[in-house]
Amino acid sequence: QVQLVESGGGLVQAGDSLRLSCAASGGTFSRYIMGWFRQAPGKEREFVAAISWSGVTTGYADSVKGRFTISRDNAKNTVYLQMNSLKPEDTAVYYCAARTRPVWGTSTFEYNYWGQGTQVTVSS
Repeated sequence: QVQLVESGGGLVQAGDSLRLSCAASGGTFSRYIMGWFRQAPGKEREFVAAISWSGVTTGYADSVKGRFTISRDNAKNTVYLQMNSLKPEDTAVYYCAARTRPVWGTSTFEYNYWGQGTQVTVSS
């Protein structure tokens, strides 16, 4: 069983930066594709970013491309999401997720394990 714990959320102003962290335990982190998703009130959970097991391949939603950067440290079993130039529309609960199949995926149903989420609020 894989456990994922997110941290780093908070209340910031538009234009500010935040770095989210997700610590994994209970599995073989270095073999998993890791993703970040978010869910705003009244909306469906949506893909934000993903990273391959090696860190070589990354993917982003169009809405965050150029502003967010996903990275991982397999020695620390941790994945990060650096968020720059934050906008009010980035306000959501951000979830870390692990995909244990070694096939690239960006849909919520393709990820096996989920964290509890961390709130990010961006004021205008």
